[in-house]
Amino acid sequence: MPVSERARELALTAAQAAADKKAQDIVIIDVADQLVITDAFLLASAPNERQVQAIVDAIEEKLVKLPEKVKPVRREGERGGRWVLLDYVDLVVHVQHTEEREYYALDRLWKDCPVIPFVDRDLAAQPSGTPQPNGTPQAGGAPQANGAARSDRAEPGTPTADNAERAPGWSGG
Repeated sequence: MPVSERARELALTAAQAAADKKAQDIVIIDVADQLVITDAFLLASAPNERQVQAIVDAIEEKLVKLPEKVKPVRREGERGGRWVLLDYVDLVVHVQHTEEREYYALDRLWKDCPVIPFVDRDLAAQPSGTPQPNGTPQAGGAPQANGAARSDRAEPGTPTADNAERAPGWSGG
């Protein structure tokens, strides 16, 4: 059974709130067929504890403004600010520090589950090929480790900004 419409609406609203606070690598995973306790996971990350908390606050503010005023039934990890979990029953939100996101790899753990598409409304208006700051893949190039799309591939052995330290005398220009 796929994710409920309510969970989809909550997840997309929460994802946009996270994107508005510059969350990175936002992913919504449909876990309805795998778990009975929830329908979807929202995963988002940030490079520091303050931003993790700002994202969590924005998600809570946005969901409480919905017509049914949704509040989390449980909140975990807020004190440390490295991995905050918000349980909305139909949706479980995981906002993680980038290091925790890489270490615990929830994306990989749930890789067999379908992903619910999410596109940040602010980035949808950008022309194709413009790098996206939140690490979300965009047409025009594969996402890189820093989240930017890149289509300029240098010939092997050609000095680039990435390998400049191995090319004596090359100044990058």
